[in-house]
Amino acid sequence: MLMIRKDISMEFKLGYSSLHWKEPNLEDALKEIKDTGWDGWEIRQSLDWLGPAKGLRDLSDNAGLDIACVTARGISLDKKPSMLEENKRRIDYTAELEADVFMFMGAGKPKDREINREDIAALAELADEFADYASQYDLDVCYHIHVGTTVDNKEDWVLLMDMMKQCKLCIDISHSDIWGYAPEDSIKDYKDRLVYMHIQDYVDPPPMTELGEGKVDIPRAMKTLKEIGYDRWVVTCPGSTDKTDLEKMKVNRAYLVSIGY
Repeated sequence: MLMIRKDISMEFKLGYSSLHWKEPNLEDALKEIKDTGWDGWEIRQSLDWLGPAKGLRDLSDNAGLDIACVTARGISLDKKPSMLEENKRRIDYTAELEADVFMFMGAGKPKDREINREDIAALAELADEFADYASQYDLDVCYHIHVGTTVDNKEDWVLLMDMMKQCKLCIDISHSDIWGYAPEDSIKDYKDRLVYMHIQDYVDPPPMTELGEGKVDIPRAMKTLKEIGYDRWVVTCPGSTDKTDLEKMKVNRAYLVSIGY
């Protein structure tokens, strides 16, 4: 049985998300992440394009990078067999890579009605099914809060957390802030279930921007993570700006250095 490496010895490691990547030359892209000062990266691409886990693990190792996370794809609440199978294969892949967590978001919102309690219950059931499947690998599954999905306000987030029994949590400080839930408060409130962090910034109204260019009090959120003894990954999601991927890696890492990380 594959077991997951949990060897992060510092306060936390700083990762970079491949959120906006299409199909780059991975060897070059990973070298850029390393050269700009990041400890690891978050994987979002299709398995068909990424190829065998061993090859990708070797590429990451050769670049001197850890793999923080693999994300889900195509989430829906109807538990369609093809959706479940695709994401369970992605969980298998996450374990083979020895990544730290598998992360997923909610589904798209219905176009003809409001979200109801049954939708949130269905999301909680799906979350715990993923978590139960991943338990064979000692792998954490975490729900990533995100605007515009099944859960799209603080009240429904609190309800989901009450309904989920096994699944852990990824807080994205920008989405928490948009919902009026101060990130330093949500971090403290859910510290016992927090296994993964996204830091991201936004302007009002959104879109997302690079760190330090928007509304989020990032230094306070980072300070709160230290105060609660958080020791897992803190991954930066780059903004939806005109900068190149390399420029985003540089400016976001420089911002974190400027506030002491």
